[in-house]
Amino acid sequence: MIALVDYGLGNIQAFANIYRRLGLPVAPVTTATELSQADKIILPGVGAFDWAMQRLNGSGMRPALDEAVLGRKVPVIGICVGMQMMARRSDEGHEPGLGWIDAEVRRFDIACLNQRTHLPHMGWNDVAPVTTDTLFRDLPDPQFYFLHSYYFAAAEAADVLATTTYGVSFASAVRSGNVFGCQFHPEKSHDWGIRLLRNFAEM
Repeated sequence: MIALVDYGLGNIQAFANIYRRLGLPVAPVTTATELSQADKIILPGVGAFDWAMQRLNGSGMRPALDEAVLGRKVPVIGICVGMQMMARRSDEGHEPGLGWIDAEVRRFDIACLNQRTHLPHMGWNDVAPVTTDTLFRDLPDPQFYFLHSYYFAAAEAADVLATTTYGVSFASAVRSGNVFGCQFHPEKSHDWGIRLLRNFAEM
């Protein structure tokens, strides 16, 4: 079962609709008991980093989530702020992140953006996969929808799964073992997003 971590943030219904159309078992989860039954986990997120971390920590699911991801090695994918939460910290706030990947979340330097680029980075952009054997299988020249002002800076280049350019090149997808993250919104990215979410489910 694909568990959608429902802590009050993120478009849970959009993910559920996609997986149901694909005929794959999916359910929103709000308790540690429900999380214990998951064989895949999606951690969505929107808004500010600190607010998202506070909501997750206050949901009662944080220990079970750590145990599933770090203990049982259940595959997990973080989406947008859900990906940023997997880092150690963020320039956007003061709360510690989940620390599942050795990384920091940094604000784009507006000095690197030209007159045609500004914050937030919003809309469609190209994504260049480093490898196509996991999330990006059967996705030639993918494009995805973005909405963010902060980016994920991984300490290890080996953890970067795909890059995107917006003034500077940044990690738009990451992987460390069973932990995956996408800065973009696959649930808003039409056929490319559906294919990526299917690839995650079929790992």
